[in-house]
Amino acid sequence: MAGEPLIAPGEVWLVGAGPGDPDLLTRKAERLIAGCDILFHDALVGPGVLALAPAHVVMVSVGKRSGRHSKDQRSINALMLAAARSGMKVVRLKGGDPSVFGRSAEEVEHLAAHGVTVRICPGITAASAAAASSRVSLTLRGLARRLTFVTAHARAGETLSLDWRALAAADTTLAFYMGRGSAGEIARNLIAAGRRADTPVMVAVNVSLPNERIIRGRLDALSFLVATISDDDPTLLLVGEAVGVPAGREPVQADQTISMTTTI
Repeated sequence: MAGEPLIAPGEVWLVGAGPGDPDLLTRKAERLIAGCDILFHDALVGPGVLALAPAHVVMVSVGKRSGRHSKDQRSINALMLAAARSGMKVVRLKGGDPSVFGRSAEEVEHLAAHGVTVRICPGITAASAAAASSRVSLTLRGLARRLTFVTAHARAGETLSLDWRALAAADTTLAFYMGRGSAGEIARNLIAAGRRADTPVMVAVNVSLPNERIIRGRLDALSFLVATISDDDPTLLLVGEAVGVPAGREPVQADQTISMTTTI
């Protein structure tokens, strides 16, 4: 029931902080933040969300920006385990949704292996928030039947190892997380695999925050669209016909020039 403590001593909750705007938190997430003893948070968690934590909560930053790690995953796991074993009520606050490129499975596995109860509170992922801000739909009847989330992060010197033929299906909206540095490679590979060069794209920066930017263009210009974005600005790339159709406008129905045969 509302008002009852959600976290037991020695328990860990992985909580989705959403894209940054505290008004986009779930009610459960807000209660968990208010009811914990210690809060481990990512760098991308918005300051307005962190401000919801009471003064007694121990705040521990374990995030990273542009490859600058403050803690590696093994260290984060060890810190959470130690806090839980000491009887603290633990919240691990993650940007967006914990289960969308948030390494939630690794943390659950580690803690559960040591007998710690772990629960998950979902959050709004960046793709959903970007679509809402820009008044587009990620799927669209007759035009975009599929939605694919892709992590576009690659280590320095490595190329993205993705199934580009599958991703190039014309009836698919693609959401590339951590893709700013790979924008040119993404565009080249999609076009080479058959995606039209004039496919609409959207670059969403600092989604839901006061300094949010929405940049629109076409696939063959994607690398130019991201050229002015800072390394520290969280950036999402959306690719597909649906993102070029604002809400309220009737979509152009798919015709014989658009392939709809590839299944991801």
